[in-house]
Amino acid sequence: MTSLIRHLTIDCSDAYRLARFWAEVLDGSLAEDDFPGDPEATVTTAGGALLFVSVPDTKTVKNRVHLDLQPQDRSRDEEVERLLALGATLVADHRRPDGTGWATMADVEGNEFCVERSAAERAR
Repeated sequence: MTSLIRHLTIDCSDAYRLARFWAEVLDGSLAEDDFPGDPEATVTTAGGALLFVSVPDTKTVKNRVHLDLQPQDRSRDEEVERLLALGATLVADHRRPDGTGWATMADVEGNEFCVERSAAERAR
C-alpha cells in the first residue's frame, strides 16, 4: 500500500488570514471550526486541501515548493488582475508577447506562486 498526500502544509504568521486569502483564490472553503487567531486553518478545494499553520519564524528566502495555478474560467491575465485585487503582488512577469509564459506572484504573506495560461489559451 502506498501513501496519499492528505494536504499541503504551509507555515505562516497568521493561519486564518492566509487561509482566507487562498480560499478566495481557489474558490475553496475554510473548515467550519476555523476562526481568526486559530493556530491552524484548513482550506478544502476541488483539487485537494491546504493546511496553514502559524509559526513564530518569518519567511526569509524564496519558497522551495510553490503552487502553479491554471485559471479555469478566465484568461491568465484576467486571473492575475483578480489576484492582485485580492491582495497578491506581482513578483516577476514572465509573460511573452506571443501569449506564452507565466506570472510569478506572492500571496499576502509573501509566499511565491505562479499563474500559467488557461487550458483554452494553451489550445490556441
